[in-house]
Amino acid sequence: MQPITHPSGPEGLTTTRPDAALPAPHPLHLALRQTGRQLLNLALAIGIFLVCWVALAAYLDREIMPYPWQVIPVFVKEMQGSLWDHTLVSARRVLSAIAAAVLVATPVGLGLGQIRVLNRIFSPLIGLVHPIPKVVFLPVILVVMGIGETSKVFLIALILFFQILVVVRDEAASLRPELIQSVRSLGAGRRALFRYVYLPASLPAVLTALRVSVGTAIAVLFIAEQYSTRDGLGYYIVTLTWQRLRFAEMYAGILAMSLLGLVLYLVVDVLERIVGRWRLAGES
Repeated sequence: MQPITHPSGPEGLTTTRPDAALPAPHPLHLALRQTGRQLLNLALAIGIFLVCWVALAAYLDREIMPYPWQVIPVFVKEMQGSLWDHTLVSARRVLSAIAAAVLVATPVGLGLGQIRVLNRIFSPLIGLVHPIPKVVFLPVILVVMGIGETSKVFLIALILFFQILVVVRDEAASLRPELIQSVRSLGAGRRALFRYVYLPASLPAVLTALRVSVGTAIAVLFIAEQYSTRDGLGYYIVTLTWQRLRFAEMYAGILAMSLLGLVLYLVVDVLERIVGRWRLAGES
């Protein structure tokens, strides 16, 4: 609050004006403060997770549930060997599926949201197919596309495709008409609207759909890698460790897949925050 001094009286009177604006904090301080809060929350979550893990291991008191201090050294050792290779294979598959889903679903969703006739034609089909769990199509996909990389990437991309498609379509259809008319008044055609209005407005929706769907993508990846493959975290967890009763190594693989999902989630979350700040700055 800004001090105001009144000259009346021998010593004057100093008051404060409540509507005076405080100096804005430095952006670096805000970023450090927010990062500190996030690290504190992450440390708290890890601590709670470890406490629950230890409690469950103590309650079961069986070899199938080792303690964290028994799994973590195995995890470090395995990551220096074959587990790291399996993690890279799984990361490549899920990143390829995410890229394919975004590149296909975003323009299709924008087209459906922009062209009402197409939306009326395809909305019943999307409403019918979207609720179906796509993982049930795994046998059909393996028969049609083979047992190679393509079938596994296609299954994950298929699930992400509908998640992104529906969100982008709804976002594009809900844009304010006056915004579109103002751009059209400047002589912009449909292509310019797509590039400068629909696409930037739908980018936060794409990131939101990805952040929500990362867990589903990792789960489907785990299922797909159990069939007709010799690499990937799903194959490592089920075939190389669980079926051979190597429980410490099995939990190391579970930890690697969990970290893969967590890293993807945090990356998408950071991108969503950056895009959100850019969008708020553009609207202000």
